[in-house]
Amino acid sequence: MSPESVVTLANEAVKMALLLSAPLLGVGLAVGLTIAILQATTQVQEMTLTFVPKIVAVLLTLIAVAPWMLSKLTIFTSRIITSIPEFIR
Repeated sequence: MSPESVVTLANEAVKMALLLSAPLLGVGLAVGLTIAILQATTQVQEMTLTFVPKIVAVLLTLIAVAPWMLSKLTIFTSRIITSIPEFIR
């Protein structure tokens, strides 16, 4: 296995990890920012107020995008498995 193929494989793996985590992190960021702005305007500084909406929003997003995430991960994994003979050479 050449160093170029290792770098390419690592690059693809990092891109896949970023692609799969982006929807969940984006929704968590948006909900957290919205709650923070709401807390700043109303001067309610309850720490637990930020966690529950974020958890619910990320969970709902995960349920919504799980089929897409699973298909992307399945395609990536099958492509890696089928290219194992090329890595051995």
